[in-house]
Amino acid sequence: MNRQAQAVVLLLLGGAVIRASLTDLHLRYVKEGLRPFLVAAGLLLVAAAVMTLYYELRPLLRRTPAGHHDGHHAQGDQGGHHAQGDHDGGHGHHEPRVGWLLILPVLGLLLVAPPALGSYAAGQAGTAVSTRQQPSDYPPLPDGDPVRIAVLDYASRALFERGASIGDRRVQLSGFVTTGADGRPLLARMVLSCCAADGRPVKLGLTGAAPDGLADDTWIEVTGRYSDRIARDPVNDAEIPYLDVESWRQVPVPRQQYE
Repeated sequence: MNRQAQAVVLLLLGGAVIRASLTDLHLRYVKEGLRPFLVAAGLLLVAAAVMTLYYELRPLLRRTPAGHHDGHHAQGDQGGHHAQGDHDGGHGHHEPRVGWLLILPVLGLLLVAPPALGSYAAGQAGTAVSTRQQPSDYPPLPDGDPVRIAVLDYASRALFERGASIGDRRVQLSGFVTTGADGRPLLARMVLSCCAADGRPVKLGLTGAAPDGLADDTWIEVTGRYSDRIARDPVNDAEIPYLDVESWRQVPVPRQQYE
């Protein structure tokens, strides 16, 4: 891979990063707050590629037109030609071919666009909420009936204080369906610290009028009350709280799939 090819690949990579950053595509891989940094990184890649192409092609742009130089210039040009030839002879080697691997993320962002983490990732990792963490005091739930809260918020309140701040309030949560070890559906939501590489699932068991027969990765909204039932995650032996479901409905995949 020569310098021009490197610059073109870098330009494509920067363009793909900018395209993903300016659309909702980046939400499949990173938290929404990282968008400005992605845009800046993409612009830097594009600028580096453009400058590399400029410096590589500059000698071609500065060539003197044929027939407009005298013998002295011709001699000088001949010497310069030899010098350039010596330079090329000493440094005209190609860079390692492994550089072509940079084209893979470009194709991934432009053509394949892998989906956000879902039921498969949730099934391979243990639930992120564990009672081994230091318990915290939670404020009362906001007004409303039902009150809409995050899956992580419900799981934390259910495990750390056994639902004391939830009481008999009705709550409403949304997430995707994943099948548990017992074959029953779980409600899950992926939680990111930074990007999809560190994504961990938060899992909730469903009892009462729980949905049945839904395919994995189906997004649902459930309404119910706190349940003191607890299960164990076979992946990491952490506790999985339950929600006593009163009603549920299927919903479209949200724009922001991570918590």
